[in-house]
Amino acid sequence: MGVDTADCVVSGGGPAGMMLGLLLARAGVRVVVCEKHEDFLRDFRGDTVHPSTLRLLDELGLGDQFAALPQTRIHEVAFPTGEDRQIVVGDLRRLHTPHPYIAMVPQWDLLNLLAKAASAEPTFTLRTGTEVTGLLHDGDRVAGVRYRTTDGVTGEIRAALTVACDGRWSTVRRAAGLRPREFPVPIDAWWFRLPRRDTDDLPGLVPAAGHGAMVVVFPREGHLQVAYIARKGTDAELRSRGLAAFQRQVATVAPRLADRLDALTSMDDVKHLDVRVNRLRRWHRDGLLCIGDAAHAMSPVGGVGINLAVADAVAAATRLAGPLRRGRITPAELATVRARRALPTVVVQTLQQNLHRTIVQPILDGRRVGPPAPLLTLMRRFPPASLLPAYLIGIGPRPEHAPEYARRRGQPG
Repeated sequence: MGVDTADCVVSGGGPAGMMLGLLLARAGVRVVVCEKHEDFLRDFRGDTVHPSTLRLLDELGLGDQFAALPQTRIHEVAFPTGEDRQIVVGDLRRLHTPHPYIAMVPQWDLLNLLAKAASAEPTFTLRTGTEVTGLLHDGDRVAGVRYRTTDGVTGEIRAALTVACDGRWSTVRRAAGLRPREFPVPIDAWWFRLPRRDTDDLPGLVPAAGHGAMVVVFPREGHLQVAYIARKGTDAELRSRGLAAFQRQVATVAPRLADRLDALTSMDDVKHLDVRVNRLRRWHRDGLLCIGDAAHAMSPVGGVGINLAVADAVAAATRLAGPLRRGRITPAELATVRARRALPTVVVQTLQQNLHRTIVQPILDGRRVGPPAPLLTLMRRFPPASLLPAYLIGIGPRPEHAPEYARRRGQPG
């Protein structure tokens, strides 16, 4: 069994983990990121990169490289109000920001970009195929992790700080005895791909709704990524009905997709997401911090999960790089991360719960096919009101900026 040392060990190479690793490495902190998969190539992960994160990439000198990635850009969120008519409820073009749009980019491209930038720093190490299996302790203090590689090798990494970035089912969080508070959620999501055609005109996110479900289409380079939203706990029933019944239901809700649903060959092409909304009351123990989904799982409503996770990483790096360089970090210093990020988390989760209650649940109950009439009337009569939803989705409460030590001018690809 090998034993290695670092200033910080990060469990999970998602957006939070890779951003934290990059920022700490640019501060000269010896950081190891452990990612249990051999690469980042996993489908139906969050792929929306919002204006606040695009601005952050500019600050890190990565904006031009990101812009060169294959992507589609979404400038508005709208709801249909009749045949070939829609009302814009969130107009991102009204934002005063360098990038007034949502970029749809495969998450693996974003992660590879961050990994490449981080690997240029001498204090950064990415260990793929390395799963964190448990924690090390010095008395009551977390002192690092145990790991196992895909070829069965086990080892330990001792570190002044361990950071859980391993998602909503976090192994590290569970090993630390931290349990999130769960909030009721009425929905689950099912993801699948369909062909995209040159004639498709898809300028923004326009959900289709009715018949107890919603369908949201995300235009991507070369294909459509589709989310089918229905009642929580119905996955087994949906699968027992079979592929043909599922295709008919999707076509009923979103007729414009009917002529391409034969691209689905079995229910194995339809991936179920068990939607959770939860958060930790305390994000740390001595020697350990949770951020991103490990600290607060988000609903897919608004697609803001990546951007909140990245903001957590920026806040953590800004506050903890100095103590880590000094070789010792206190619980009080770890608590400053939650103090900074708790309010945005609560605001966004509360907004998502309100949207579940006022928009999604009535649609699933068959009481409406869109937002409440007063909201649609407001947006129709006063289009500038679409700025507020656009800000909440695109920028969000308390956006984070790159710490000065991590900023770079645009770097070549």
